[in-house]
Amino acid sequence: MPEMIRHAPGWPAWVDLLTPDLASSKAFYSELFGWHGYTLTTPSFGDYEIFTLGDAQGPEVAGMQELPDDTQASSWTCYFMTEDVRATLETIRDEGGQELIAPFWIADLGEMALCCDREGADFALWRPGNLRGAGVVDEPSSMCRVELACHDAEEARRFYGRVFGWNVAERQGPSRRTEWRLGEWPLGGLVSIDELRPHGLGDQAHWVPFFQVTDCDAAVARAARYGARPLLPATDASLGRYAVMADPVGAHLAVVAPPEP
Repeated sequence: MPEMIRHAPGWPAWVDLLTPDLASSKAFYSELFGWHGYTLTTPSFGDYEIFTLGDAQGPEVAGMQELPDDTQASSWTCYFMTEDVRATLETIRDEGGQELIAPFWIADLGEMALCCDREGADFALWRPGNLRGAGVVDEPSSMCRVELACHDAEEARRFYGRVFGWNVAERQGPSRRTEWRLGEWPLGGLVSIDELRPHGLGDQAHWVPFFQVTDCDAAVARAARYGARPLLPATDASLGRYAVMADPVGAHLAVVAPPEP
C-alpha cells in the first residue's frame, strides 16, 4: 500500500477517538477495520493508543485516548497539519474562532492544539514530531476525507479559506455538498446541518472523519453486529456510496466505498 511521507499544511493529517471505554472501542474498530495497535505511555500525557493497519508494525492510521471526564461525549477529532501551531491559532482567533486547549507536545510525537470555528465545530492542529500523521490514507480501512456539517456555509468557506488556504468546488446532485480542496486536491466536504438533522446527527456544527471501505453496505452491517447505531443509511453520491453511524460509545464516523475508476 502507498504510505505517506508527509502531509501538506492544511491537510487532514490525523484523527483520534475520545472514548470512555478503551477496550470496547479497540475491539469494535479491530472488527470493523481490522486495525491493530500499540500503546504509548508518557509521564505527561498518560496512555495513548495508536491504531495501525496490517499488523502492530503497520502504518499508523488513527489514535485513541480515554475521556478525562465521563460527562463528556465520545467523539472523533480531526487534526489539520500546520508548520506553526501558534501562528495558525492567531489566524483562527483573528477570524472569529477560539483556542480551546493551548499548544502542547504529546511526548515526542508532535505538537497539538484544540480549537473551534465560529459555529463551535472543534478540530485540532498538528505539527509533527516523530508522528508525521496518518501513515496511509485513501486505502481501505484508512481515513480518506473529512466533512464539516454547519449552518452557515458561506462563513465556513471564508473561515477555513483564511485559516488553511482551502478553496471549494460545488458538486451537482440531490445533496448540496461543497468539496473542500487544497490546491487541486480534494480533502473533504461541507454539508448543511438542515439536511442531516432528520437523521439524528444533532444541531451542533461538527467534523466527521470518513474511512474508506470496499463495500459500504457490508461495512454498515458489520458495524451494526458489533454495536454501532446507523444514523445516515447507505447513500449513493458523487464521492461514492457512504453511510454515517455512531459507534458503540456514541462517536460519529462515516464509511465510504469510492466509485469505480
